[in-house]
Amino acid sequence: MKIYTTLQKGEHHLNYCEDYYFVGEIGNDKVLCAVMDGCTMATDSYFASTLVGKLLRKISKEISYKAFYEEESYISPESYLKTILADLFKELALVKNQLMLEKDELLTTLIIMLIDKKANEGVVLAIGDGLVSINGQVTEFDQDNTPDYLGYHLHKDFEEWYNSQTQKILFYEINDLIIATDGIFTFIPMRKDSRADEINPINFMLFDKTQKQNSTMLSWQLKDLALNHDLKPADDLAMIRVLRH
Repeated sequence: MKIYTTLQKGEHHLNYCEDYYFVGEIGNDKVLCAVMDGCTMATDSYFASTLVGKLLRKISKEISYKAFYEEESYISPESYLKTILADLFKELALVKNQLMLEKDELLTTLIIMLIDKKANEGVVLAIGDGLVSINGQVTEFDQDNTPDYLGYHLHKDFEEWYNSQTQKILFYEINDLIIATDGIFTFIPMRKDSRADEINPINFMLFDKTQKQNSTMLSWQLKDLALNHDLKPADDLAMIRVLRH
């Protein structure tokens, strides 16, 4: 199994990239992947997406340490992910109180995926907009530019919030998995005489594997689109691709 990642600031964002990604091993058999997209209209959007990534790293490490010392009884990937999200919910609420943050300082989308390598299965949950591709089956999550951010719900009961989530996909085979923020839909030509019409940038990012032996495959694809077709994403883009070799 090989994991590829990329993060690029969009052409319409002058100062900061408001997206972020996280990939972490949990024990020997599980991998947690996530992409985040901070709300541009909120305050310091780069902070919210980065904060979620850092908290997921903390949670992953804590679970790994616990698993090292305690024999773990098997639970489904969905149950495992729910436990991680419960911890994230709690940690975000704690940080909000400790730093006296306003609601608009914690607005970020989150597409989070848990992979069980041993069982060859997993689950992905989208909180807000973005794209998920499971073995070539593409799902676009579009909440009409008004995502239901996790930061809106930190005062609620976690079980109530979790049970209301519908943007969830279970998968039972791992060949080619992709999660991406909605920046993947925003490629634009940089010049009027560009060669943009020669290629579909979304299909190229999702299905091309010519550089799969290159650890920077996704970044190479973005450079290829920019240099050879004058195409760049207008919005920030965070993307993770998992290939089973």
